[in-house]
Amino acid sequence: MKKQLTKNDRLMVTGMITRGRDAMSEIENWSQEKLDRLAQAIGWFTGNEETFTRLARYGVDESGIGNREGRPAKRFKIQGVLRDVLRQKSTGIVEEDHARGIVKYAKPAGVIASLIPMTNPALTPPVTAIFAAKARDAVIYSPHPRTAGTTSEMVAMIRAACQAVGAPKDLFQVVRKPSIPLTQHLMESCDLVMATGGKPMVQAAYSSGRPAYGVGAGNSTMIIDETADLEIAATNIRVSKTSDFGSGCSADGNVLIQKSIYSDMIRALQAEGGYLCNEEEKSLLVRVMWDQDGNRTFSTIACRPQKTAREAGFKVPEEIKFLMVENQGKIGREHPFSGEKLTTLLSLYQYDSFDEALSTVLQIYTKAGKGHSCGIYSHNDQHIDALAQTAPVSRIMVRQPQSKANAGSFTNGMPMTSSLGCGIWGGNITNENIGLKHFMNYTWVSRPIPEDRPSEQELFGEFFGQKVE
Repeated sequence: MKKQLTKNDRLMVTGMITRGRDAMSEIENWSQEKLDRLAQAIGWFTGNEETFTRLARYGVDESGIGNREGRPAKRFKIQGVLRDVLRQKSTGIVEEDHARGIVKYAKPAGVIASLIPMTNPALTPPVTAIFAAKARDAVIYSPHPRTAGTTSEMVAMIRAACQAVGAPKDLFQVVRKPSIPLTQHLMESCDLVMATGGKPMVQAAYSSGRPAYGVGAGNSTMIIDETADLEIAATNIRVSKTSDFGSGCSADGNVLIQKSIYSDMIRALQAEGGYLCNEEEKSLLVRVMWDQDGNRTFSTIACRPQKTAREAGFKVPEEIKFLMVENQGKIGREHPFSGEKLTTLLSLYQYDSFDEALSTVLQIYTKAGKGHSCGIYSHNDQHIDALAQTAPVSRIMVRQPQSKANAGSFTNGMPMTSSLGCGIWGGNITNENIGLKHFMNYTWVSRPIPEDRPSEQELFGEFFGQKVE
C-alpha cells in the first residue's frame, strides 16, 4: 500500500521550517568573520579524518554499495569547498562594477530542502552545510532511506559545530524517518530545493513548485588520441573508474581510442588492472546488470569487479580492478553498455578520424549523460577545441581523472562541489558546479552613469537605412 502523508508529518515539517527560520534570524546580522568561523567549525567537525572516515564507512555498510576503504578519501572535497567559500564574500556588498554603476548585495536564500543520495550520505550534508552557513541559510536534510543513519549522524556533527561557535543548532535539521510523501511535502514547503541523486528524485524536485537545483545523469566519455601519454591516461582512467567502485556520476564510462594506438591502450589499461571480457562474458554481464526494462539492477551497482563477474556467472582474478567490454558500433537504447554503468566497468570504442570520434561522442550522449561531462587525453589543442565545440556537456576535463576533477580538485580551477549542474541538456537550470552563489539571493543597486547609447548606424550595421519591403 502506498504510504500517505499524515497529519503528524505535516506538523513536523511545519515545525522544522519554523525552527529553521528562527535560527536564521539569530545569525541574520552576523559579520563575515563570524560566518567564516561557523563554516570552518562545520568543516572541521565533519571533515576531520577520524569522523569522516567513520561515517564514510558507515555509509557503505548501511547502503551495501561503494568502497569502504576508498570512500574516506572524499574528505578532500570538504577541504576544497571550505577553501572556496573562505575566499568569497556572502554578506553586505559582494560585488561592485563602477563602470556600470552596479553594486550587488548578498542575502540568504532561505530554508533549503536538501535531498541526500545513498551514494554520498557522509559527504553531501557537510558540503551543503558549509555553503548554507556562509550564506546564512537553514537546511533540512531528507536522507535516502537506505542511508538515513549515516546522514543523521553527520547532521548531528554539523549541529555540534554550530553549538561550538554559538550558532543555533536548528540551522541544520534532519528528517529521521524519510518517506516519499514526507520528502515531497518538505520540498513543496521550503524556499529552495537542492536535489542530488537519481532521475526520479531530481524530477520530483523540479515538480515541487519551488526553485530547485538538480543534477542530470552521467555517462562520462573519454577520448584518447594519438598524442596522449597512454600510461598516464590509463592510470587516470583506473583512478576515475575505481573511485568508490564507480558509484559516482562522474566515473569514466566510455573510452574512445584512436585506431592506431588501440592495442597499446588496451595493454596499458590491462597493466592498470583492467580485464577485457570476451563476447560470452559480455552477454552474461548484460543479463545481470540490467533488467528487462533496461533499468540497472542493484546487485551490481558500485561493487568490485569480482562480485559483478560472480553475479554474471564467471570469475576474474583477485588482482583485477575493473572490467572492460568492446562495444564498437553498439550505441543506443538497445545497447545498455553505451549508457551509464555505475560500477567498475568500461565500454571501449575505437575511431579512425577525429571527426568519427566526435560523431561517436554525440551518439553516446544521445543515449545518456547529455549535459554532464566528458574528457580528453590529448596534447593537440585543435582536438581539444573541436571536442569543446561539439560535445553537449557542461564540463570537459583535459588529461585528468573525471571523478576526481570535474567537481573540483586542488590541481584545476573548477569550483569544489558535490553537485554538478547539467544545464538545459540535462533538464537542469544551471550548467555550473553548484556553489556558494547558488545558495544566495542578490539585490542589485544601480546608480546613473553617463549615457551609453550607440548610434543607430552602429547598432544596425550594413542594414541601417535599407528599405524594408
